[in-house]
Amino acid sequence: MVSPLKAGAKAPLFTLPDQNNNPVSLADFIGKKKVLIYFYPKAMTPGCTVQAQELRNHKDEFDKLDTVVFGISPDEVKRLDKFCQRDELNFTLLSDVDHKVAEDYGVWGLKKFMGREYDGIHRMSFLIGLDGNIETLFDKFKTKDHHQVVLDSIKS
Repeated sequence: MVSPLKAGAKAPLFTLPDQNNNPVSLADFIGKKKVLIYFYPKAMTPGCTVQAQELRNHKDEFDKLDTVVFGISPDEVKRLDKFCQRDELNFTLLSDVDHKVAEDYGVWGLKKFMGREYDGIHRMSFLIGLDGNIETLFDKFKTKDHHQVVLDSIKS
C-alpha cells in the first residue's frame, strides 16, 4: 500500500540526473515556476509513452502557465535518453534508479500485475507551487487524459 504526500505538504527536495546525465534540482525552481512532477513506472511502455506524448504535445500550454514538467522513473539515464529521442520529448525526464525520491513522495510500493506481486512506482503526479508546497496530488486519471486533468487544475 502506498501513502502519497497530500496537498499542503512540503515537497521533498531532490537532485536527480536527467536524460543527458545532468543534475537537476527541484530547489532551483522553487519561487520561480510551478513544477509538475509525474511518476511513471517504465520508459517506452505503452501507457507511459501515451502519457509522455500528450505532455509533449501540450508543452506550450504548460509554458504559458509557467509550469515546468519533470517525469520521474526508476529507469537508467541511457533508457531515458532513448525514450526522449524516440518520442521527441520536449521536457525533462529524471532517473531515480534507487527509487529514493519515489519513496519520499510515497509512490513506491507493492503492485500487482497479472497475478504477480512486486515493488514499483505507482503512477501519480504532484503539482508543486511557487512556495515549494504540494498544491495538488493527481492519482486518478487515464494516461491519455493526464495532461488535461493537470492543465484544468492549474487554470482553476
